[in-house]
Amino acid sequence: MTFMKLIPAIKKNQDLIDEMDSVRGGAGFHLWWLGQSGFLLQWKGTRVLIDPYLSDSLTKKYATTNKPHIRMSERVVDPELLKDISVVTSSHNHTDHLDAETLIPVLKNNPGISFIIPEANRDFVAERVKCKREFPIGLNEGKSVTVDEFTFHGVPARHNDIERDERGNCKFMGYVIEFSNYRIYHSGDTLWFDKMVEFLKPFAVDVAILPINGNDPSRKVAGNLNCAEAAKLGKDIGAKHVIPCHYDMFTFNTADVQDFAREAERLDQPYKVLRGGERFSSH
Repeated sequence: MTFMKLIPAIKKNQDLIDEMDSVRGGAGFHLWWLGQSGFLLQWKGTRVLIDPYLSDSLTKKYATTNKPHIRMSERVVDPELLKDISVVTSSHNHTDHLDAETLIPVLKNNPGISFIIPEANRDFVAERVKCKREFPIGLNEGKSVTVDEFTFHGVPARHNDIERDERGNCKFMGYVIEFSNYRIYHSGDTLWFDKMVEFLKPFAVDVAILPINGNDPSRKVAGNLNCAEAAKLGKDIGAKHVIPCHYDMFTFNTADVQDFAREAERLDQPYKVLRGGERFSSH
């Protein structure tokens, strides 16, 4: 058996935590890419954990199937090390956005944490992460909630469809996170959909965090924006920066981030390509 040499993280585990601690009192906000679609946002010392996947649960689950999830990048941080988290989010029920092996220790080690999810997914979430059904905060399209000075605005996502439950609640979502004078859009997993630009442009987001792995039916998984679409969406909504994500995690479902960089440059769309454990700062 041959083993792939994993893409190394810029910073990981305690070194990464130490860096987060070192900038807790600084101005502006900081974003660290944790791999796949996972990010940690820190502002005024308060931490928001966005869609973390910090285990090998999918690699183990699919190891003996015809859809192996072969990891490309090393894990950035042990979820047991993540402390002082105010809010954690899940944009939908797929395991790389709702991972029990990541979320159970995070919820356990952060008393007082809030957990933001699509309202449509409440029962599924409670079962997977073994929490009380009433514990998560459910959002839907066009709804908002404020936790510790962060306001989360619900945005629909299309993965591969805009699916709703019997009450009309979105099963796949993104969030615009608003705090102070800043707004960050994390799309979750999504394709382009009608009125997407119209919905997002009024937020005038500082950072749009967008997937770039595309939509290839041969992969037999739901798809996302591709490199060109992510760059164009950032341009069309007036994002001050785009940060690409959802690549370099699994060999069967990735993209070349340099293709995104070339498209962003062609459109004159500011962007930042991060490596695992790398920080983007607003100043």
